Amino acid sequence: MLQKSLLYFADPMCSWCWGFSPVVQFIQHEFESEIPLKLVLGGLAPTPDSRVMDEETKKSIREHWQHVREMSGQSFDFSFFDRQEFTYCTEPACRAVVAARHLKPDSALPFLEHLQRSFYTQNLDITQTSVLGELAEQLGFVSDAFITTFESQEVQEATQRDFLLSRQLQVSGFPTLIAVEGKTGMIITAGYQAKEQVATQLRTWLDEQA
Repeated sequence: MLQKSLLYFADPMCSWCWGFSPVVQFIQHEFESEIPLKLVLGGLAPTPDSRVMDEETKKSIREHWQHVREMSGQSFDFSFFDRQEFTYCTEPACRAVVAARHLKPDSALPFLEHLQRSFYTQNLDITQTSVLGELAEQLGFVSDAFITTFESQEVQEATQRDFLLSRQLQVSGFPTLIAVEGKTGMIITAGYQAKEQVATQLRTWLDEQA
């Protein structure tokens, strides 16, 4: 029998992924016995100069956050936009999740949610290594050991492999869920959807594979 899996493409600093977080938790709970959920870090803005926050960028991001809040009910701390200098680079946060996954494979999704909550509701700067180490410690990691892993060549390369898989599968936005069995797959959602819609799509796919 071919192995089924549900690939979840996300980025800790993607506001729609934060809005989608409760949906992912629901899907994981409802379908965990039938199809394992595997997180792939997407790399929304993976280079330091990719999204420097000027006033125009702030305005665009703020509008996204407001829309996500309206659609999902998730909380946001809009004092983030009072920051005078901020480079919207998501690679460190993505790499931190990969580091957590490397140290404790089952910790990837909880760590992703912890980073999202810290960034979106507490205005913590998850582009900073020291902050990432502190947040890792809150989830039971040893901060120094976590940072060593985070900065390792192995984890840097693993993060780039996640980004590459996103590109190879032509995932152009986050969140995206793709159900796969062997070498075939189906997009369950490309973008935010409510949990009922996602569950219906996934159930239809699973029944077709039975």
